Amino acid sequence: MRRYGSENDGGYLMCENLTDGVAAGYSYGIDQEDNWGCDVSHQLSVPIHQYDCFTDKRPVCSGGRFVFHDECVGPRRETSGGHPFDTITSQIARNGDAGKNVLVKIDIEGAEWDSLLATPDAVLDTFVQLPMELHLRGTDEAKFLQVVRRLKQHFFLANLHFNNWACSPDAAPLPAPAFQTLWVNKRVGVLETASPQPLNRLNSPDNPTAPDCQLPSSARTGR
Repeated sequence: MRRYGSENDGGYLMCENLTDGVAAGYSYGIDQEDNWGCDVSHQLSVPIHQYDCFTDKRPVCSGGRFVFHDECVGPRRETSGGHPFDTITSQIARNGDAGKNVLVKIDIEGAEWDSLLATPDAVLDTFVQLPMELHLRGTDEAKFLQVVRRLKQHFFLANLHFNNWACSPDAAPLPAPAFQTLWVNKRVGVLETASPQPLNRLNSPDNPTAPDCQLPSSARTGR
């Protein structure tokens, strides 16, 4: 495991040894920075396609390759509230990366569920690794379970870390309704036969000045 991006909020864990043959990175949800994309571009010498239609900022990466798209991702091609949206499938194809191995980072404040539901299995299978922050609005929407089940068909869940900006008892039985995940494609990752390990030491609180909130160690290790 290696941490890519910020030490706190904006950083994501990935498997450094499982990046061979990656043609490009896709960074969905930028706001004002993309430290994850800069680290990936530096290490792998690949372009990072950034998508965000809600910011005027254009992050820079000295020595890296950023390609900013003033567009958001969603379940269909449309203009909503004056903002352009398109699907992951269309965006990857327009950049000439259809069928190629890609890294995809997603942090789009709840729009990930419908966007992933609209992504065909064949496209999901090109994601070598998928670091992503998931956002729940309650816990009883059927699409949450539907998306997770689809992801588990293609990926191993390799890391889980709750965002302590969002710690709330209202999210019970989870400690927070927002959490970072790392999904590793089963084509490239091998599941260890040893017992699951506790929270990876490379995880760190998103808000370094506030108390953390994670699952109890017994829940993380399956005991």
